[in-house]
Amino acid sequence: MTNQSLDIAVNGERLWQSLMTMAEIGATHKGGCNRQALTVEDKQGRDLFVEWCEQAGCSVSVDAMGNIFARRPGRDEGLASVMTGSHLDTQPTGGKFDGVYGVLAGLEVIRSLNDHNISTERAIEVVVWTNEEGARFSPAMIGSGVWAGEFDIDYAYQREDANGITLLQALEAIDYKGHRPAKAASVHASFEVHIEQGPILEAENKTIGVLTGIQGMYWYDLVLRGEPCHAGPTPMEMRRDPFMGAANIMQRCYAMVADHGPWARVTFGDLTVEPAARNTVPEQIVLAIDLRHPDKSTLDHMEQMLRVIIGEEVERFQLEADLIDEWRLPPVEFSARCVDAVSASVKALGYDSKQMVSGAGHDSGYVAKVAPTSMIFVPCERGISHNEAENAAPQHLSAGANVLLHSMLAVMQAE
Repeated sequence: MTNQSLDIAVNGERLWQSLMTMAEIGATHKGGCNRQALTVEDKQGRDLFVEWCEQAGCSVSVDAMGNIFARRPGRDEGLASVMTGSHLDTQPTGGKFDGVYGVLAGLEVIRSLNDHNISTERAIEVVVWTNEEGARFSPAMIGSGVWAGEFDIDYAYQREDANGITLLQALEAIDYKGHRPAKAASVHASFEVHIEQGPILEAENKTIGVLTGIQGMYWYDLVLRGEPCHAGPTPMEMRRDPFMGAANIMQRCYAMVADHGPWARVTFGDLTVEPAARNTVPEQIVLAIDLRHPDKSTLDHMEQMLRVIIGEEVERFQLEADLIDEWRLPPVEFSARCVDAVSASVKALGYDSKQMVSGAGHDSGYVAKVAPTSMIFVPCERGISHNEAENAAPQHLSAGANVLLHSMLAVMQAE
């Protein structure tokens, strides 16, 4: 990195103001955002982003999954582009920074290059990926997943929300079903900047996390079936109660991940009960399970242990069970070239940093399957995310955008 290039910096105040303006769309009374995928609010956010990109001199195209690509041309349009981006959709009670920071930091890179009248050898593309959160349509990250070839587009179009509206219907309703094929084009390198969504950087007083990969995650629905009976007359030892099995399964899973620490994770994030009656032992419960680890062999072993635990507890309580695979994202290892570009930029800019593996899933996990990729993390207050209280310091957001800018410039000439 040359001394001249180090003189280039993003406009942190402009980045912050853009974030705050976008946060007004779908704003909640607790200070967060509800801008779920392909809703009216998501359309308003998309429209604003497109307007800003066109004002910055970009051409904008939309693919058949609603993924938005804002392109700043390079000197040689025959070369593969350098890409960045994230998502604008939020959780129902989401924050101002998750995803949207990565999108608007990419826009800020383009605006800053314009400010300095700097042309780049390769084009720069800023992407908004559709339905990253998976809050309205499951699975998560389906926009980037279709683009990377992990999901068939017809499968994606058939995903339904809680009201039975398909993803295709929602795309058409907000007029974001584009004509560009939802298929990966040639990408020279890709970067995504994001709040950490965890407490490590803040706890260690580091400004930047240099991401070497994303830990793997397996999602399941565990269906446990027993026998409904009256809560009063039926002795505990004579019940076929799905909750008894679930309680033991959960306890043993917590112990299992403790044995595979410190990176192992298990989460039981959703529960449905039939019949949902206060004084009736349920006939069936469905428990959502999220299992994670950065090492695939360890994650696969944890899955085997999960199946053994379920089998033993189902037999103990005379239940029936199905473990349904909902979604899988194996561990992702990022490109050494892109990781090195981020590391060099951090060092040149003088920020304190550490190498990390992401505990959360990101679109970059799918992008990395078809293009050299890395990610950049900045701290968020108390590690809180997917929460209206989500917060990040302006100076950290500026630092992350500066690292993004210089990382993108660093790979422009690389082969």
